[in-house]
Amino acid sequence: MQLAGLVVDYGGVLTDWGPEPGDEPPLLDVLRQARKHGLRTALLSNADGPGPAPDSAFGMLFDVMVLSGEVGVAKPDERIYQLVADKLGLATADCVFVDDLAGNVRGAVAAGMVGVHHTSVSATITELEALFETKLA
Repeated sequence: MQLAGLVVDYGGVLTDWGPEPGDEPPLLDVLRQARKHGLRTALLSNADGPGPAPDSAFGMLFDVMVLSGEVGVAKPDERIYQLVADKLGLATADCVFVDDLAGNVRGAVAAGMVGVHHTSVSATITELEALFETKLA
């Protein structure tokens, strides 16, 4: 299996500043590094929308942004994980999904994705680097 997509939740994941003070939450740089390594990236949020502009600094971190309020289905419904994988041009089995809510991770796993339950910045980075077999931070 060749993992090729990184799908992340917003609130609780990308908003986690971690223990070290910095200019921005550390997982934003992980997304930049993932893209440099050729990984496809997606934001998957249960937000009502509208989302950030694709050409904004934040929007440019992602190949795809899927907001439940715009597509009419929400996590942990398996259909939303399939939708984001389809938009990335990948199979669900080729994607890793990161969320701070265990139920949403279980939904992604049920849809065929590799799930990472975000509990801390350092643990998530360690797990992502192991899964993608590349340095991301």
